[in-house]
Amino acid sequence: MSEWFERWFDEDYARLYAHRDAEEARVAVHKALRVAPELAEGPVLDLACGAGRHLEILRRANPLAFGMDLSRVLLGMAPSSLRPWLLRADMRHLPLKEGSLHGICLWFTPFGYFSDEENRDLMTRFGALLKANGVLVMDYLNADLVARTLIPEDTVEQGGIRAHSHRALEGDRLVKRISLLNLGSGDVREVLESVRLYQPADLQDMAVRAGLRLRRVMGTYAGEAFTADSPRWIGIFEKAW
Repeated sequence: MSEWFERWFDEDYARLYAHRDAEEARVAVHKALRVAPELAEGPVLDLACGAGRHLEILRRANPLAFGMDLSRVLLGMAPSSLRPWLLRADMRHLPLKEGSLHGICLWFTPFGYFSDEENRDLMTRFGALLKANGVLVMDYLNADLVARTLIPEDTVEQGGIRAHSHRALEGDRLVKRISLLNLGSGDVREVLESVRLYQPADLQDMAVRAGLRLRRVMGTYAGEAFTADSPRWIGIFEKAW
């Protein structure tokens, strides 16, 4: 049986989350470039890039930036100008040479999909792929805020889809079960999202073990300081050895 992330990131996902706009991506990438100017130098990977919302902006500063995603559908939605710079791969098996990257970016929580062992291995792989002084940008959830403000159930309509979601903390994972109704065809399908909730200290510990040290933490895409009520935990790491 395939994993949830192999089944979900398709046309319905793109329609449901179409409200994520280029302006948010522009703010995020420009701030990251100011904090980590290494992102404008040499090969930089936008991992789990989807249709390239962030990559399109990053490439204006760095023509060697490229993207990688597992979803054929989302990659196929990328602008034609990005297509030569996109690869399809599972992030657990990145087909890249160690020490080859100046930077790795993970926008909008593409970390924590797997088991603890696989997540730790992935962080170790990030450290190995980065060259000396390379940087990792990890855009992740504020785990405590998620737990405090969890909305157990809601219904939204977007892009011709009505989505009824049930959310729960199951052990150390945030699990969302979504019933999707296509308002045009009447078709119904059930999908799942499951993300491991890590505390900032856990992420930093994994990074240290991977040879990375924390340069800065932000709580918003605009670069505001991280607090208990910040919507995001954005860690920028540099390769320490």
